[in-house]
Amino acid sequence: MSEIAVVAISVAKPGHEEALRAALEAVVGPTRQEQGALQYDLHRDLHEPRRFVFFERWESEEALAIHAKSAHIAALKKASADLIESSELRVVSKIV
Repeated sequence: MSEIAVVAISVAKPGHEEALRAALEAVVGPTRQEQGALQYDLHRDLHEPRRFVFFERWESEEALAIHAKSAHIAALKKASADLIESSELRVVSKIV
């Protein structure tokens, strides 16, 4: 097992910033309770308030895959489908 990190960026459609924030905040608690979740922090861009960024650390790719199939992530995808203008997900491993 090798620890991985994730940077997940979601940009809200104009006027939907607070609705997206609420939807994203709703998954923080349940995700932090998941097996294999080492860090799961939500941030908001200081200069682009429509941009939300998750910094995540997981014990393994398998733990991340289980997270991706969780009920709360499925609910987030459904709730945020009309709120997100764009999104990006990067899965990385630490070098040094």
